[in-house]
Formats: sequence, structure tokens, C-alpha cells
Amino acid sequence: MKVCVIGTGYVGLVTGACLAHIGHEVICLDNNAAKVATLQSGHSPIFEPGLSELMQMTMTEGRLSFTTDLAAGVTHGEVMFIAVGTPPLPNGESDTQFVEAVARGIGQHLASGYRVVVNKSTVPVGSGDWVRQLILDELSPTSDATFDVVSNPEFLREGSAIYDTFNPERIVLGGHSRNALALMKQLYAPIVSRQFADEPTLPPVPVVTTDLASAETIKYAANAFLAAKISFINEIANVCDRIGADVTQVAQGIGLDSRIGEKFLQAGIGWGGSCFPKDVSALMHIARDYGVETALLDATIATNQRQRLLAVDKLQQTLKILKGKTIGLLGLTFKPDTDDLRDAPALDIIQELARLGAKVKAYDPIVTALPSEIPVTLTTTATDLAYGCDALVLVTDWQEFQALDYADLAGCMNHLVMIDGRNCLDPQQLESAGFYYQGMGRPSAGQMTWPVMAAAA
Repeated sequence: MKVCVIGTGYVGLVTGACLAHIGHEVICLDNNAAKVATLQSGHSPIFEPGLSELMQMTMTEGRLSFTTDLAAGVTHGEVMFIAVGTPPLPNGESDTQFVEAVARGIGQHLASGYRVVVNKSTVPVGSGDWVRQLILDELSPTSDATFDVVSNPEFLREGSAIYDTFNPERIVLGGHSRNALALMKQLYAPIVSRQFADEPTLPPVPVVTTDLASAETIKYAANAFLAAKISFINEIANVCDRIGADVTQVAQGIGLDSRIGEKFLQAGIGWGGSCFPKDVSALMHIARDYGVETALLDATIATNQRQRLLAVDKLQQTLKILKGKTIGLLGLTFKPDTDDLRDAPALDIIQELARLGAKVKAYDPIVTALPSEIPVTLTTTATDLAYGCDALVLVTDWQEFQALDYADLAGCMNHLVMIDGRNCLDPQQLESAGFYYQGMGRPSAGQMTWPVMAAAA
């Protein structure tokens, strides 16, 4: 099948490369000429494990190409994915100007034949009908083209996007046309049958077919629920801190209940990234437009904002005055296996520490540069980070950080304080290395008291 993916951001690029891998002829289109030149050279402008290799393989096989020519893409695509960004506006509403521009462009170049236009971007409820009208407004009077609009929301996790594409838990298709839905099922047939799955013996992937509005709502509701689940376990972690319980054991105990499930019950310093903050805010904005209160979503966001600064509170409880202290952050990205800093908790922590007069250093395996207005000094190794620090805060649970020689890092520090913001380290190992360990709702392994001075101090 001939496919055009308009927008080569995170969703568009992964979608295009994966569809090419399962046998479709894919043109990925973007209006950024420099970015397209990079893509044409076989290099991904974003960090996603395995993406560059998948691109290069499908390009060599002749099933994936990149262009800035919208007319060529529209002419090529039997199925056209709109996968441009919908960033949040200051009021929480999604900015749909790029979706509008693409829809109008499709209408201007749609000359003949039947096409399916797919909203892959996360768009407000009602956007399917809106996109259809925008295309109709731009169609030439001489055009004999026909088309239908389908909503096909994505549920990709950064760092696992290729796996998620080939091993989805469900595929959601929203639309009013049987022909369009049938064509989309044909497009996804190799994935539905698990032909390219890591576990091909599993039953076929469920395909959920709905009306347009329901499909658009599913995306927002799914992310809002997951965000609320994280905020819930973080609140429970704060209770555990006060009463001496271990939130990791609590999460295991409640997660075994099939009505709850174990996923997204990892307590820490809060959620961030490109999806949860934007989608929760957008859903709240949609609800307000229709006179619906969102008390639970309001609390979800408020809890998350408080949680981000909990690491700073713990530092104050331990080090007391932070002015003049040096704090090292292990990790910057909002989650491991990505270079994404959008709405990362680390950014709030940095600003608050700087406001309190602390010097902030950071090390991240991927991030090597930051805007000059962010008051942090980047280092190239964890050892360089630890040198001269009064405390370390684990912000991102990169696998690399679990394998560090903390006894070695201890010799470089002024004071041995570790705030484990993701509960991913071994308290006993840290305390054996001399650290005063504090997790999130997780008791220390021993009864060590601060201050503990580094051996070299």
C-alpha cells in the first residue's frame, strides 16, 4: 500500500519507518529542508533506540523516502497520515495550526481517486470533522477526488516506540466510513496478525473501531488515567515516608490486584514529557468548554507539581541550608532511553535549587548541551559530576546509573547524601558505600544518621 506520512517528528518518523518495514511504500514529508536532508542521509534527528537502523534498512530496500514536496506526497499516498505537532498553548488548549496547514495543503493537491486521511496527531475532540471540512474548502472545483477521515491515535512510549508499534496492546480506528476502516485494517494486517511481533504466538492484536469523537477521546483519557495513576502512587509514597512503610512493597501488593495492575505504580519525582502534561491539560480544556468540572485531573496535576520539588525538600531536611552547597543531578531527561527534555522534572528541580542559592551540576548519558538560561553545569561523566558535591539526586532511571561504582563516587564528594528520585537504586549498596540514602516513600536500609563526611574530606 502507498502511504504518505506528513510530519517527521517523533510519531511521524517512527510510524513511517515501521510501516515501511512491514511492506508498505512510504514517503515521509516535512517542510523543514535541513531536517529532510538529515533524514535522506539515513540519520534520525531524534534519539530512539533502533530507529536509525530501521530507517537505513527500509531506505536501502526502497520502501522509505523523504521529501519536502507536499504535492508529491499527496499524489503518492492512498493513506495519508497527519502527524504534525500539537503543542500546548498557555491556556492548556492544543495548538492545531500545523494540522490546519496540512489539511488545507492536502485539499489543494488532492486531484483524483479515493484517499484516507488519518489524524495521527493528538487533536481535540471534533478535529476529524474539522479536518474534513478544511480539505473540502480547498478542493479544486475540477477535482474528482473523494476521501474519508479516520482517527488513529498513537500510544507509543519514548524509548520503546518501535517495540510498541510492532507489539501494540490495541489499535484504535475511529471513523464513519466502512471503506476507510477496511483500508486501515488492511494497512495494519501484518501487525494485527503479529507477523512482525516479538511474541508471534500471542492472539491477534485487538482492533477497536469507534466513531471519530470516541477515538479522539480514547487517546486523552488513556494518558490522563496513567498520569493520575502515577500521581496516586506518589501521594501514597508521601504517606509511606511519614508512617515508615515501603511504597515499593505497597505498590507490589496493590498491583497484583487485576483491577489495578502493576504498571505505572513506580513512585518518584513525578511525570513529564511531551504527552502526559499536554494531553491532561488539553482534556481539561475540552471539558471546560462543555461545562464539565475536572476535579480529579486538577488534583493529578497539582500532585505532580508538588512531587517534582520533593527532592529539594528532602535535601533541605538533610543539608538544611542549600545556599552555597553543590548538588549533582544524575539524569536530565524525563525518562531513560530518550533525549526528550520537554516538561522534564529535572528542569523544575534545577530552577528551585538555583533559587535557593545552590550550585547545580548534572550528568546525562544523552544530553550534552542545554540552553544558556538553565542554571546548570553539565559534566561528561558521573565521576566529574560527583566531584565536590554535597549531595546527589537521581532524577532519571537510566540503566547506567544502577551500575555505577558509588563507593568510588563517594571519594569525590564533600558530603555523602543520595536522594533516589526514582527508587531504582539499592539502599543497602548505597549505605555500604557510606551514603545517607533517601528514596521516595522508601525507608533506608540502616539507621545511619547525617552528617556523614566523605573519607577524602
